[in-house]
Formats: sequence, C-alpha cells, structure tokens
Amino acid sequence: MERRGNSKENDRLAEQALSLSYGQAFVAPERRRHRSSMSVLVPEDESTLGSKGACALISDSIWRNAIAKQAGDLSVRGFLTDYYSTPGHWDVKTSATRVLRALNSWSYSQSSYIEGGSYVSSLSAIVFRGRDAHVFHLGDTLVFRLRGAEFEQLSRDHITDLGGYRYPSRALGLDGNLDIDYAKLPLKQGDLFLFTTRAVRGTLMPSDYVQLIRADVSDLDAACERLAAAAQQRAGERGYGADQFCFQLVRIDRLSENIEEQPERVFGHLPVPPELGVGDRLDGLEVLEVLSRTAKSRIYRVRDERSGRLMALKTPSPELSNRNVYLEHFLLEQWVVDRVNSPFIARMVELPRPHRYLYYLTEPVHGETLSEWARRHPQASLAQRLDIARQLAKAVQALHRRDVLHQQIRPDTVLVDSHGQVVLTAFGACFRRDGDEHKARELARELGLSEHSAPEYALDTEVGRRSDQYSLASTIYWLLTGRAPYAQAPHQLRSHTGLEQMRYRSARLDNPQVPEALDEALRRALDPQRPLRFRRLSEFLVALRDPRRRQAAEGSGRALREPANLWQGIAGILLLLLVLSWLLK
Repeated sequence: MERRGNSKENDRLAEQALSLSYGQAFVAPERRRHRSSMSVLVPEDESTLGSKGACALISDSIWRNAIAKQAGDLSVRGFLTDYYSTPGHWDVKTSATRVLRALNSWSYSQSSYIEGGSYVSSLSAIVFRGRDAHVFHLGDTLVFRLRGAEFEQLSRDHITDLGGYRYPSRALGLDGNLDIDYAKLPLKQGDLFLFTTRAVRGTLMPSDYVQLIRADVSDLDAACERLAAAAQQRAGERGYGADQFCFQLVRIDRLSENIEEQPERVFGHLPVPPELGVGDRLDGLEVLEVLSRTAKSRIYRVRDERSGRLMALKTPSPELSNRNVYLEHFLLEQWVVDRVNSPFIARMVELPRPHRYLYYLTEPVHGETLSEWARRHPQASLAQRLDIARQLAKAVQALHRRDVLHQQIRPDTVLVDSHGQVVLTAFGACFRRDGDEHKARELARELGLSEHSAPEYALDTEVGRRSDQYSLASTIYWLLTGRAPYAQAPHQLRSHTGLEQMRYRSARLDNPQVPEALDEALRRALDPQRPLRFRRLSEFLVALRDPRRRQAAEGSGRALREPANLWQGIAGILLLLLVLSWLLK
C-alpha cells in the first residue's frame, strides 16, 4: 500500500484507516450465460480510501443472453471507474448518484438500438467510507447485514407482476428518469454485508444464512461457497429450475477514526505547504522562480532534483490552510487539470513518489499570453488568428464535455507557445455544473470579472455553457479586431434594461477581412440575451472552420443556381412559343 509522509505518521494513518475483507462465490449452469456481475474495490492509496471509501456492488440483468452479460459487467465496471474519477470534494452521495444517472442515461439510450434484449439491470452498491456505509439500490438485487445474530435486509424489492412473471419496476437503463434508494448507516467492527441476486429467493431462510456464514467466518470465500451449494441443493429439492447463484460477503475488520469530526482530513490528509522562495525544496522539488503570489494561491517554477524535469507547482495560500471552502475548490482545479484530456488544456504531471503536502504539478508552457502575442504580431494574417481561435474553442469544448465551466476566458488566461499551440490556463474560477449557478456566479465575481465576461454575471441571472460561449466569442472578436464588441462593458451593467441598449459593432468595420458568415456567427454568440446564443458550442466552432472557403462555397452554389434559373426561364419561353404556334395553325 502506498504510504504518504514520514513513516511514523504513515503507520499511524494506516492503523486508523478503514480495513475490510471479502469473499465471493458464483455458480451458474453451463447451458445458460450468466447475467450477474459483482465486485469489491478497496483503494490502496490512503488518501483515496479516506475521501472516496471502498466500494462493493452487485448487478443482475433481466435477460438471458449476451447483452445480459454486458449489462451486468458494464454497470459494475462503469460505476467503479466513474465513481473514483469524480472530484475529490464531492461527498459520497453526490458522486455515486451522478455516476448512476450517467450510467442510466447511457444504458437507456443504447437499449433503443438492440433487438431481443436491453442494457437493463438491477444494481446494489455500498460505499464504505469512514464509519458509515452508504447504500444505493435499484431493482431486485438483495443486500443483507449480519450484525451479531441479527440478519436484516437493507434493500427493498422493486418488482412488478406481469402475466405471472416478475420484473424489476425500477432498474438501471429501464427509464430515462432514475429513482435511487439511498440510505446512510453507521458501521460497527465485525459487521458482515451479504450481496446476492433475486434467484436465491425461496431457497434459504434467514436462519440458514446466519448458520452457514457463522460456520467459519474467518474464510469468507468458503462461506460464500457454502451458501451457493446450499441454495442449489434447496432449489433442487423444491423443484426450482436450475439457475445461477451469486454471493458476495464483505466484513468490516477495522473502522477508521471519525473523519467527520476532522474536516481537514477530507482533503487527502495533506497539509498546505509553507511559503516558499527561490532555492527552497519540497518533496524533492527545487523552487527556481516564484511565478505568482495571490491571496489564494502560489505558483512556482520548480525542478525535480532526481530527473531534472521542469514543472509548474501550484499550492493554496498558506494563510488559507484552514479554509476548507477554498481547499474544496482547489481540489476541483486539480481534478480539472487531471481529468480533462486535451492538448489545449494544461497537462498535469504525476511524480513517481508520494506527496507530503497539498499541491499539483503541471507541464510548463514556454510561451506568452494571447495579449502579448497580439502586441508582438500586429500583422498576423486572418488564417493565423482563426487557427488560434479554433484551438481555444476546442479547449473550452473539452471542459464542457466534463460539465466544467471555465468562467475566466480572456486574452490573459490563454497562452501561445512559439509553435502557435494554444493552452488554456487559470482554472481558479472553474466550476462543475451541478445546478447551483449562484455559487458559480459568485466564484467568478470574487475572482474578478472582465470586459469579456457575459452580462449574466453582472445581472444575477443564470449562468452556464453559453456564458463561456460569450467569453470565448468576445476573446475571438478582440483577437480579430483589437477591440470589444460593445461600447458598454457587459460586466458593468446594473439592470436588465441595459441589455436592450447594447448594440453589436460589426467586426468587419475594424477588420474587413472578416467574412460575413463569421461576423454573423460572432454576433449570435455575443448576443446579450443568453438564450439567443448558439445552443451548442459545436455550432459556433463550425463557423470558425475556414469561413472564407465556406462563404466561397455558398457563393459558388448561388452562382450555380443562377444559370439554372436562367435556362429554366428560356425553356419556359420556348414552350410558350411552341404552344402559340400550335394555336395559330
């Protein structure tokens, strides 16, 4: 297991970390393809275990074909992969619920393309974090808890009887909307959790479960094998059709300390680094230059003493070390840099050794801001400027695919290297879209608005992806013309009546090279009314792709259509003359 910090501190944390063990057994007739899947994942990293916990889950499809196997496997693998990829500051319920809803949307949409099957499956999952168990349930899979001699069912069956057959009435992929059963339960050392499928119904009694599990609780795999064998035997005795049986046992061997009483533990058990200067060292990194000092963060240029690699290091400000609200957002910044995979977004660097402090590293960008680039290249061609615009649009698009708003798109947050490669930086105002637009707007205001900020930030109205679209279009307009699209800066508006007074200034007035089609696209993306902008950023991106060629193609199309109209007219006249000649005869 990976250790962090000094050895004594690591040993102490290891002793206080949650510890569990598990066993599994699966039996299915060869003539049937199994349709169930189960898994347990305990992170080796103590920081991840502390913030995200350990997961145990089971899935069971309603079909008996190859799709059923895929449905069960995909739901389990998808949940585990996506759950541990959620931002570190999200709580368990938020993370798991959003992952389940995303899986449900995907499964529901894919089922429409399949005949004779679907990606519908029941699923039960428990996240063990700290001293609590978070239970999430859909459909008819079964979860029990054995505490001492008490055997209790934690899940609730969602079943509908149709023509003598019983089907899940609430399951993953069954409907576009998802209703999830959720419960938070306190843990005790020695608690045993049993996961199984609907097929076991009618085979074993509660007393059978307790007796078979307690026969030798030290070997959970053997206990699961005993349950499976007993269920098969009982099914045969009662004349049940041969079916598959899945059993998974999870035992709580040791509880962690109550992390709810120490909020700072949520942020990875890592302290905020002290103030650093040139020549100082941190985790084998030598500070070469202080790039930025603000009220909330520090950015340093550092060199790895082992490899000689140059990197940029960002840390929270030392005086804010006890302000968990900011630390929460700092972890979101780290998540954005780590998870958003795009050549136009700053890339995170992982050290091959553990951190002792809270920070993250990125690859250095050897370039200049877009403002500096524009000053140094006043004669840059339209093609060069549009190439930068398209790269910047793709960077914003990559963030939006992860449901992240940047909120600070402007020339000073865009870097251009010597090869013309664009890298979007400054993620201090980034915000995950979670329905709380008020927090996103307040965060952007706190960090400072600019003339490129959308009007809604000043008017207390809803913000979203189209707000980033406005900032992107405003930055591109500035890149093409050297000025702002409106005489009045949007971030200085005081009332909604000011929106009606905003008049777009055509980009062609300052730069006649700008094609009409692109000017029209900019006008729409910069509409003061948010609902009137492009619905999707991809629509605006299309307008940025070779607008001159697109306009020329449209012109040639018109030219081709005009001769066609001419010949149609001539043909009509000839036909009229022919008819008249017949009548005069």
